Amino acid sequence: MYNVVFVDTSTGAQFITTSTTKGKETLKINGKDYFVIKVELSSDSHPFYTGKQKLIDTAGRVDKFMAKMKKAEEVAAKIAEAAKGDDDDEDEVEVAETVEETEVKVAVEAEAKEVEVKESEAKVVETDEAEAKEAEAEVTEIEEAKTEEAEDDQAPATIEEAIEKAEASETEK
Repeated sequence: MYNVVFVDTSTGAQFITTSTTKGKETLKINGKDYFVIKVELSSDSHPFYTGKQKLIDTAGRVDKFMAKMKKAEEVAAKIAEAAKGDDDDEDEVEVAETVEETEVKVAVEAEAKEVEVKESEAKVVETDEAEAKEAEAEVTEIEEAKTEEAEDDQAPATIEEAIEKAEASETEK
């Protein structure tokens, strides 16, 4: 057993305990060395325990998005400068062409994504319809079986019918 400190990377909270695993780093707390184990979620940051929803970006998605936004803003600024200026610089023409290519690429990707979503929705609808038909067929089959059982189990209204039914069942055997 090792003396370890679990460190929540999103909040910086530390939990001292013992563990069968140890980290590569060590941290000195109150004069004692502890192996450091970093965790992304703990009771200090988990929404169930905190009652708050926090954005925990472990994959850097927000950073990537912000970088794309910054680049788009820079391109937009260059286009705005090119529109204000009267001279036809090669750089301005190149920026405009790049912007047009990017817009076309984004439009094509968006259209492809939309087609993919529609195809997925169509598959789901087809699957749902097939399952509904199967379920309906099963229900119909069960209802028919119940009706047949009810007809078979139906008590005869008269004594003559009872005698006929008894004779018919004996002849079947």
